[in-house]
Amino acid sequence: MVDISNCMLSSGEEENHIEIQESNNDEHHSLAITNYTGEARHDLSASINRFVETLNHFNLRNLGYPANQELKYDGLGALLNYHINNAGDPFKGSSFCLNSSEFEVCVLDWFAKLWQIQKGHYWGYVTTGGTEGNLHGILIGREQLPDGILYTSQDSHYSIFKIARMYRMQCVKVATLISGEIDCNDLKALLLVHRNKPAIINLNIGTTMKGGVDDLDLVIQTLEECGFTSDRFYIHCDGALFGVMLPFLMKAPKITFQKSIGSVTISGHKFLGCPIPCGVVITRLKYINNALSKDVEIIGSRDATITGSRCGHAPIFLWYCLKSKGLKGLKKDVEKCIMNASYLHGRLRGAGIGAMLNEFSNIVVFERPQLNDDFIRRWSLACEGKIAHVVVMQHVTTKMLDSFVSEFLQRRFQAQCIADHVGSSNCSCSMHDGFLH
Repeated sequence: MVDISNCMLSSGEEENHIEIQESNNDEHHSLAITNYTGEARHDLSASINRFVETLNHFNLRNLGYPANQELKYDGLGALLNYHINNAGDPFKGSSFCLNSSEFEVCVLDWFAKLWQIQKGHYWGYVTTGGTEGNLHGILIGREQLPDGILYTSQDSHYSIFKIARMYRMQCVKVATLISGEIDCNDLKALLLVHRNKPAIINLNIGTTMKGGVDDLDLVIQTLEECGFTSDRFYIHCDGALFGVMLPFLMKAPKITFQKSIGSVTISGHKFLGCPIPCGVVITRLKYINNALSKDVEIIGSRDATITGSRCGHAPIFLWYCLKSKGLKGLKKDVEKCIMNASYLHGRLRGAGIGAMLNEFSNIVVFERPQLNDDFIRRWSLACEGKIAHVVVMQHVTTKMLDSFVSEFLQRRFQAQCIADHVGSSNCSCSMHDGFLH
């Protein structure tokens, strides 16, 4: 058992009948799959090397998306010579012996300890990412409460609304505060309107755009005040980015199974920096019943996951990260991201650019660059309406942030009013500039 205890064809060949669209772009042409006899390895290597150069170029200004690019996985290169498949239940393994279930379970045990649920009382698996984790968590909620209504804030990740359509669930959108946090006064009003039906709550542990953290305790209190007993509500926590970060921050909101939650999910390719999109979902073992699982003889395991075959490399990458970083290393990474986010916020505000930074967040929200789509793409910024954001990850340096602010100022025409999005005190337009001083 692995130990993780120290870590809290050519187009001319008629017989193929394949038409391949060619491009005038030389680089795309070199990537087109047209050679019937195969290509020499050195030619393939040249294409990959050119792509690596492209990645390095874009990574110099990679600011808008929560993907940690500070990766050190050279020691795992030998794994690429094997197909590793984790079909089935990680706790039961499968008859396909080239699996990494031992690594997967160790990773799951680590997260179970992080979110305070005992071994033997939880179940989970390594997913393809946060969306699959949300698919699984909300599915469990629906199976527990078949006639339940899904409540989620307007700032929730787009996957939640897609899931509601996929599962044909009634979905109620709840208002949010300026921070992006769910407005529990609006939640209360909506719960009272639908008090005859159970509630399935999607809780955001860091919203996509603003990094707003929904108040778990206040949501539970609101449910109770509206007459919802614990058997009439289910809470799923979408902790894509912050679910790993918050436990390492003093006085940050605590996400724990010691409270009335049913499931938590995080993305493994965000803060932890797994090079393969993946995630982790943890739930209570009692929910994985006959409705959600079935023994499958052909794989010698139990099918209880959303997908069938699952990437066996991802759990090893996650295990490697957790083992090599340790709790101290992860804490150091969190503190670095928070500190540099604060630095960027200060630089923007000092330059007269409207900006907002939530407590316990590494997401800096600011006025969207005007008429500058090239600038937005150059810095890989994520935008929504009048605002944009930078997610300060481990690879982001103060030097990179200084360069960003300097270039932003050179291309800026005038201050936009973003008070409706970030509040008057965070806006630097002519109407609200006085609030900054």
